[in-house]
Amino acid sequence: MTEVKRVNKRTQKAAETRRGILDAARDLFVDQGYGATNMQEVAARAGVAVQTLYFVFGNKRSLLKELVDVTIAGDDEPVATMSRPWFREALAAATADDQLRAHVRGTRQVLERVAEITKMVATAAATDAEVAQLWPHGEDPRFQVHTVAAEALVAKPGARAGVSAGTVADLLYALLSTELFLLFVRDRGWSPERWEQWTYDTLRPQVCST
Repeated sequence: MTEVKRVNKRTQKAAETRRGILDAARDLFVDQGYGATNMQEVAARAGVAVQTLYFVFGNKRSLLKELVDVTIAGDDEPVATMSRPWFREALAAATADDQLRAHVRGTRQVLERVAEITKMVATAAATDAEVAQLWPHGEDPRFQVHTVAAEALVAKPGARAGVSAGTVADLLYALLSTELFLLFVRDRGWSPERWEQWTYDTLRPQVCST
């Protein structure tokens, strides 16, 4: 076996171990709560030594932070939301309507992943000051994403005249929220696809002219 193949095999194995730990942590944190779960339990669920867990993630807070980041992104690639293909493709849409449809669809896919851990993360941040510090107060990154989308949308053919980028950003931020998604999908039993269509239908007359 060549050295390159050895390195690639080790890299693949390390990535698989990392994913296995994150999957185990998500299951335990959601089922038991972040505070009630210890690193030994995560290691046992993942089938690794607890020393491996500390070597890979350092501590439980760092494990939670990476779990949240990976859940939002959908993978473990270090690529920010605004550099993700779905977001860039939405921005490149020819018309306001095309961008809105693509943006709602892409956000729905993010929300489907994030919804499962939302309550757990909120509880952890409310009861652990060090966890809360993982996401410092300031402008919400989610609002920043919707602001960039809004600025692109209002400049396109088919955008509703007289509606500012700020207003569009506020509408996207409100209707494409985790809270509203959970209200309809978890509490009222809507399918994610039905929620997506309703959100698009609700936003379209507010931000598009035709």
